[in-house]
Amino acid sequence: MRGHMNNVSCVLFHAKQDIIVSNSEDKSIRVWDATKRTGIQTFRREHDRFWILAAHPEMNLLAAGHDSGMIVFKLERERPAFAVSGDALFYTRDRFLRFYEFSTQRETQVLPIRRPGSPSLNQSPRTLSYSPSENAVLLCSDIDGGSYELYCISKDGYGRGDLQDAKKGVGVSAVFVARNRFAVLDRSSNQVLLKNLKNEIVKKTVLPIATDAIFYAGTGNLICRSEDRVVLFDLQQRIVLGELQTPFVKYIVWSSDMETVALLSKHAIIIANKKLVHQCTLHETIRVKSGAWDDNGVFIYTTLNHIKYCLPNGDSGIIKTLDVPIYITKVSGNTIFCLDRDGKKRAIAIDSTEYIFKLSLLKKKYDHVMNMIKNSQLCGQAVIAYLQQKGFPEVALHFVNDERIRFNLALESGNIQIAVASATAIDEKDYWYRLGVEALRQGNAGIVEYAYQRTKNFERLSFLYLITGNLEKLSKMLKIAEVKNDVMGQFHNAMYMGDVRERVKILENVGHLPLAYITASVHGLHDVAERLAAELGNNVPSLPGGKVPSLLMPPSPLTCGGDWPLLRVMRGIFDGGLDNMNRGAADEEYEAADADWGEELDLVDVDDLQNGEVAAILEDGEVADENEEEGGWEMEDLELPPEADTPKAFLSTRSVFVAPTPGLPVSQIWIQKSSLAADHAAAGNFDTAMRLLNRQLGITNFSPLRSTFLDLSTGSHSYLRAFSSAPVISFAIERGWTESSSANVRGLPALPLRLPQLDERLRAGYKSTTAGKFTEALKAFTSILHAIPLIVVESRREVDEVKELIIIVKEYVLGLQMELKRREMKDNLTRQQELAAYFTHCNLQTPHLRLALLNAMTVCFKAKNLASAANFARRLLETNPTVETQAKTARKVLAAAETNMTDAKPLNYDFRNPFVTCGATYVPIYRGQKDVSCPYCTSRFVPSQEGQLCTVCDLAVVGADASGLLCSPSQIR
Repeated sequence: MRGHMNNVSCVLFHAKQDIIVSNSEDKSIRVWDATKRTGIQTFRREHDRFWILAAHPEMNLLAAGHDSGMIVFKLERERPAFAVSGDALFYTRDRFLRFYEFSTQRETQVLPIRRPGSPSLNQSPRTLSYSPSENAVLLCSDIDGGSYELYCISKDGYGRGDLQDAKKGVGVSAVFVARNRFAVLDRSSNQVLLKNLKNEIVKKTVLPIATDAIFYAGTGNLICRSEDRVVLFDLQQRIVLGELQTPFVKYIVWSSDMETVALLSKHAIIIANKKLVHQCTLHETIRVKSGAWDDNGVFIYTTLNHIKYCLPNGDSGIIKTLDVPIYITKVSGNTIFCLDRDGKKRAIAIDSTEYIFKLSLLKKKYDHVMNMIKNSQLCGQAVIAYLQQKGFPEVALHFVNDERIRFNLALESGNIQIAVASATAIDEKDYWYRLGVEALRQGNAGIVEYAYQRTKNFERLSFLYLITGNLEKLSKMLKIAEVKNDVMGQFHNAMYMGDVRERVKILENVGHLPLAYITASVHGLHDVAERLAAELGNNVPSLPGGKVPSLLMPPSPLTCGGDWPLLRVMRGIFDGGLDNMNRGAADEEYEAADADWGEELDLVDVDDLQNGEVAAILEDGEVADENEEEGGWEMEDLELPPEADTPKAFLSTRSVFVAPTPGLPVSQIWIQKSSLAADHAAAGNFDTAMRLLNRQLGITNFSPLRSTFLDLSTGSHSYLRAFSSAPVISFAIERGWTESSSANVRGLPALPLRLPQLDERLRAGYKSTTAGKFTEALKAFTSILHAIPLIVVESRREVDEVKELIIIVKEYVLGLQMELKRREMKDNLTRQQELAAYFTHCNLQTPHLRLALLNAMTVCFKAKNLASAANFARRLLETNPTVETQAKTARKVLAAAETNMTDAKPLNYDFRNPFVTCGATYVPIYRGQKDVSCPYCTSRFVPSQEGQLCTVCDLAVVGADASGLLCSPSQIR
């Protein structure tokens, strides 16, 4: 077998096919047909010789080593063509069309597929379309640039394997659109040819967009795919029914009721309804391989190494890890039917409990949720975090036994009783403090008092009695402070009670006789004041005259005693149904014991107090109540029979005071409603905003965006101080708000960054460029590049303006960077001329292009490179310069160069060959040479710069895979 032009370095036989693979020093890899001894395919590299080959022992992968590295590739695509119709699966394998019935798991070999005539790879069918009513199959492949084969299968033809003559035709895509009609895409004329089963053209229809593939979308309808969008097209009425902006779509999967569709691209899944109205978008970091809808409306899909699920609201998770990639054909209950890369059928059992549980929460099927909590083993930190995030902390409570986690969840859900139980079990000061804060927020003074007692926080306890007006217990706190010899506590309690005599007594006991005298005199306690004056003698302090004294008394509380009034609401389904799980008679005793928290102080273990002394203090005000037997109704106990007891079931239906559950924060609503990075940044969720920018634009360097992130977060809120002692209240500012807007529907955030502001920066950059202030101009243009990823516009026209603005600004940034670099290189005249020449090939405004041409002409003329100078002079004159001195100078240079049209030193510059300039090395990349680009600003670079940070935008990684700029809600509708 001949074909290589230099030494053959390595040869190997393919493990599964009659193929020989060889590589050579002629910079090529060749694939040979071992039976026919002819070449099938050739792979080439421009600058590297190949030396070695290796084949994967199990997978269809080859590796080849060359001068500068290694490549891993496969010869053929491995996804089998298949179509599912009800309980049947049609698929291709080993040159045969096969039929598989899911219910009986019976497989039948239907008919052989004719072997293609041309010896080439990737000739197996790419897609398969099936018409159940006519029992016809369409197979599409890449033979002859795209062709199809139509097979009509007789009802008794299953299993016979008879060779049929297929009806063939040319077309990139072919799908059935009706019972006996199929559509074929003709890309040359951008038409769809509607044909019958005799392969005769019935009708031709021009498509609304430049289409490279068509997909079935219901009877008489097609989905037309272009590079950046899909369109739902009605073949009968010839109208567009829907349109959706998407990354490049590879596969389309409809639900069984044809109400929902999943659009699968390389790294994204877009869920839409039957009119292509966007519902959610899910991004993946590795390739999406296949997917199918289950019976509950959940989309199950596979990546290279996982089976995952996607709920209708965009939530996703991992179901199972895979060893090898699979292609899902159908999901039935807890079984996934699929094909592997060898075309073999597999059935994989999965646990659907997690996503069914989340789906039930999403659809508010709370009875189903309760049943799953009681009967399933669903647990884990991920489920608990999900329930917290979605606003169901009361449900998460029933998944955990750890008292610390239960305490946090109870506080979040407002379930103060469970929080008390957990705090009692933990019994740490910090938890009692947090319990007191939450109980105070709910106005439950009894639990606040109990929490302060457990932590022995006497100062807070005294203040609680002050604001609740409980003077009786405040007097007890005064006695306790006196027993503990806490002077400051005594004085504070005396001030809280307004007891002047006690204050004078405390001051006198600690030796502050002048203060005691002044306090007694001011408040009219003359007998005490005379006694203190006698003790002070000549040191009696003088009081200022003309002052009217007033008694210093604390303000009266708004509510005296008891808890604050709360809304009366019924127990929710999770409160009533789940609270009784795993609870017995012990809970009833607990409820009875904890019926009233605030009746007595539990202070018997106070340090430095004897039990007898404390008992005397606490019983001091209670004896009278116990002995008070006079009056009352004098009702006697009724001796009722046991069967007359109130049934316990009645207790579970009572209404109770429950604090209302807080709604979702506005920031979380913004995150759920929008896929735009700017809205996530405005919500303060910088992590998701950065992930979106990384997926959409390949951005990894977020340092230049830090100030913009902070501006968006603060600029989308307003702040109001209600009272001097109250915390600042934050209000969300929504864009598009009007007086007619519904109060219950939250809009997206108002953003301080707008397109007109970028236009002003652009004009400022133009002005600085004209004035020759290149550093200032570069700063203005770079700020635009750093602002565009976080801008939001409304219309498609504005989206196009933003994309055009990126191209404009990118050209100026690259040109100005080269010019500033040229000015730094004082000693290298050749490099100065090259940079000046490359600057003239940036896409600049005409006045700036004239100045760049004039600059390059001058530099080259001074260096005696007359041929290059003459070229720049001609280009300058072609722009019809309005400044006469420019035209005059150009004519003089042309006249001087005509006598000697040569260059003194050769330059790396060929103006006759179109090129772009590398944004990092500033060398020309001529047409036909390989290059890589920045996924954000589209600047071009030599291949060696792949994986490096883009030097033009300073944000994205060169050569990174990204889905594209997303800056408007209109792009995802």
